[in-house]
Amino acid sequence: MPIKNDSLAGNLMQNNRIELLKNLMKTRIILTDGAMGTSLQKYKLSEEDFKDELFKNHTILLQGNNDVLNISKPKIVQEVHKSYFDAGSDIIGTNTFGATSIAQADYGLEDYAYQMNEEGAKIAVAAAREAEKTDGKPRFVAGAIGPTNRTASISPDVNDPGFRAVTFDDLKQSYGEQVRGLIAGGVDLLLIETIFDTLNAKAAAFAIEEICQELGLKMPVMISGTISDLSGRVLSGQTVEAFWNSLNHVHPFSFGLNCGLGATQMRPYVAQLSKIIDTPICVYPNAGLPNEFGEYDESPTATGELLGEFASEGLLNIVGGCCGTTPEHIKEIYKNIKGKQPRAIPNFEEEG
Repeated sequence: MPIKNDSLAGNLMQNNRIELLKNLMKTRIILTDGAMGTSLQKYKLSEEDFKDELFKNHTILLQGNNDVLNISKPKIVQEVHKSYFDAGSDIIGTNTFGATSIAQADYGLEDYAYQMNEEGAKIAVAAAREAEKTDGKPRFVAGAIGPTNRTASISPDVNDPGFRAVTFDDLKQSYGEQVRGLIAGGVDLLLIETIFDTLNAKAAAFAIEEICQELGLKMPVMISGTISDLSGRVLSGQTVEAFWNSLNHVHPFSFGLNCGLGATQMRPYVAQLSKIIDTPICVYPNAGLPNEFGEYDESPTATGELLGEFASEGLLNIVGGCCGTTPEHIKEIYKNIKGKQPRAIPNFEEEG
């Protein structure tokens, strides 16, 4: 679908906002938001809530498909965004983690993927502008691009290791639709997050590059990977150093880790990244490791103190929370990073 908001004035405004964010990053650590799903669970939404009027005759269950709420319950999504801005967030991610046609095919809603992204971006941007009116503090919106529920590098069939459930071109096309929707909705940045397969991330980055060239835009791209276990590798096998080497050609606005681990388990990999990358580091861990019921028990105080230690050690430029984190966690992180200097970005060319 065509981009509706591609005027020269809009492009210049977005560029000015990014320059403002870059200047802020020189003086302090930037705070992102916490988990969208954790906050939405508190609303105890029913199947009817997820479907609302538009999808009331849809034959596939939609409960748990948080991305559809951008269409069926936009006010609730905006309330969640507001709660994170109120907690101190500078950047929030759109509620579009699973809003690709590939992921939405499981719900029979692949034809609504573009709309989910455009509306999700508009909701987040509206929340950002409202927050700015309240206190004059600039706020920013990152278009969230999840990994999809398919992997391009690994066979899902142990009996057929050569089989792939998705192709690179399929991923690029699906990501491209998502990116167009996010740009049309007015996001400031694009966030390729929770990467478990570097090839999937490459497809997303390629789609972004193609669309930006087509539209004459420059969209900053944040990249965030997921360490799958204590081996220190993403699911497709890369160490954090290999992960960086595979994607540094994108010249990301920020690079880092999220999900998978709590702050305690994530720390050595963040420290390793800090030594080898010449771009800002973004970290948003889970609220600890899940318990036997799949729930996250780490308190806001504990998460805040742990990430405050990261800040004191000079490991952070951008920080927030992932699974299990709430506005209360973000408030505690804010309290613990306030006044601490951001990580100094190394210049390896000068050092060499």
